[in-house]
Amino acid sequence: MPERSADWMAQAERDLAAAEQLRATSYYEWAAFVAQQSGEKAVKAVYQRLHGEVRGHALLDLLQLLDDPTMTADVLDAARRLDRYYIQARYPDGFAAGTPQDYFTQEDAASAVTDARTIIAWGKRQVS
Repeated sequence: MPERSADWMAQAERDLAAAEQLRATSYYEWAAFVAQQSGEKAVKAVYQRLHGEVRGHALLDLLQLLDDPTMTADVLDAARRLDRYYIQARYPDGFAAGTPQDYFTQEDAASAVTDARTIIAWGKRQVS
């Protein structure tokens, strides 16, 4: 299998741009989810570069499996926060009542975009 870390990172950056557009248009739940996807693709770019493929969606688990001694707490904390958005931002049954749009705020979306930027910046350092 060819090494495609550059493709994974390019898509991570494009997803981040989409998350920013969703945040700007008040689709806060989707901005949070797409930010999580952006972070996931950046982490998978690192796997492509170092180990090949990896399966899964939990950013914290994926990062911890790397066992990288240079991993910083801010990257792990960003992963913890983004992991919360993988399910609940998309499905109404993630909450007792209502839909995700009822629960996600502009601040949630902004935080998710910032966290994705943190993970992408870390990933770019690992891939380059």
